[in-house]
Amino acid sequence: MADQTKPNKQEKIGEVVSTKMAKTIVVAVIRRTQHPIYKRIVSSRKKFYAHDETGQAHIGDVVRIVESRPMSKLKRWTLAEVIRRNAAAGVEAVG
Repeated sequence: MADQTKPNKQEKIGEVVSTKMAKTIVVAVIRRTQHPIYKRIVSSRKKFYAHDETGQAHIGDVVRIVESRPMSKLKRWTLAEVIRRNAAAGVEAVG
């Protein structure tokens, strides 16, 4: 029984839609599934609150979040890594 490992935690990949809270980001995860009757591809979006200790994620970034212990009423995920930065984040409007 020395080979026992902890159960795998869920991971999700989504886009950051809000960073207005302290140490918390809101990540929108889009699932594409087939409609049971009409057989069309339907997109469904769900928002997850994730803990971002260092504040490294910004709006528009694609991130990976991992399941964690409950940190507040809504926050049950932790930021694992930033997969892709938003290209427009570093560009400021000139004018």
